[in-house]
Amino acid sequence: MRTTTFLLMTLVTADVSAQQKPTTGYAPVNGVKMYYEVHGSGEPVVLLHGAFMTITNNWTGWIDELSRTRKVIAVEMQGHGRTADIPRDITYENLADDVATLLDQLKIPRADLIGYSMGGGVAMQCAIRHPDKVRKVVVISSVFRRDGMVKEALDAFPKLTADAFKGSPIEVEYKKLSPTPDEFPNFVKRVLATASKGHDFGADKLKATTAPMFFIHGDADGVRLEHVAEMFRLKGGEVHGDMKPRSASRLAILPNTTHVTLMQRMPVIVPMVNDFLDAKP
Repeated sequence: MRTTTFLLMTLVTADVSAQQKPTTGYAPVNGVKMYYEVHGSGEPVVLLHGAFMTITNNWTGWIDELSRTRKVIAVEMQGHGRTADIPRDITYENLADDVATLLDQLKIPRADLIGYSMGGGVAMQCAIRHPDKVRKVVVISSVFRRDGMVKEALDAFPKLTADAFKGSPIEVEYKKLSPTPDEFPNFVKRVLATASKGHDFGADKLKATTAPMFFIHGDADGVRLEHVAEMFRLKGGEVHGDMKPRSASRLAILPNTTHVTLMQRMPVIVPMVNDFLDAKP
C-alpha cells in the first residue's frame, strides 16, 4: 500500500468480457465470507490485491495471462469488493490467516502467492504464519516493516480521506461490488487505521521463511531502496552468482516505474514471474 495508490490511481477496470467465465463462490473463513474466483487449470497461484482494490481493478490482464498455464485463484479480502467487512481489525495477520483457511476450503494443500502492495504484505505473512501452505511468493511493491516506505508516503497517511478517491476506479468499484455500497468512507477509515499503525513482521521471521520470494519493485515506487535490498538479503540475495550458489529468491527493479504503473508493466513482469514459479530447486 502506497501514497501513489491512494492519490494517483488511474488503473482502469478489467474487461472481464474477454475472459472465460470463472468458477466463483464465497468461502466461510474465520467469520468472513470471502469472495473468490478460479480461472484456468494447473498448479495453483493465489492473487492478493492491494489496499482498497478488487479483482477487477487490480489484475487487469494478469488473470488472462497467468491462467494460460495455471489455476489462478483471485480473492477479495475482508471489506474489499464483494467480500463484506466484519467487526475485526483489518490486519496483515488476519488476512493471511483468511488466505490459509481459504486454501483449506478449496482443498488446495499448497499454493504459490502473488501479492501487490498490501497483498504482498499478506503474502509474506502467509509464508511466515503458514509455511506448509506456501510454495513460492511474488511480492510486488511491498514492505515487511512500516519504515520501509519513503517519508512522503508515511507523512501522507494521516491526511487521507475518502474524498481523495472521489470518482476514482477504487470508489467506483467499491460502490458497484460491495454489499454495503454506502459504507465507502468508513471502509477507507478502516483500511487507513491499519496503514497508519506501525507494523514489523520481523527480519528474523522473514529470513526463516522456507518459501523462495521474488521481490519486484519500481525505481520510484515509494519503497526505500535500502529496504528492498534488506528484504532480498534476508532471503539469501547479494551473492556473486558466478562464484557460489545463488539464492532461490530473486529481485527485479523496473526502471521509470512507480507504485501504480508497476501493475501496467504486466507484459514485462508476467514472463519473469512464470520463469520464477517454474524454476526447479
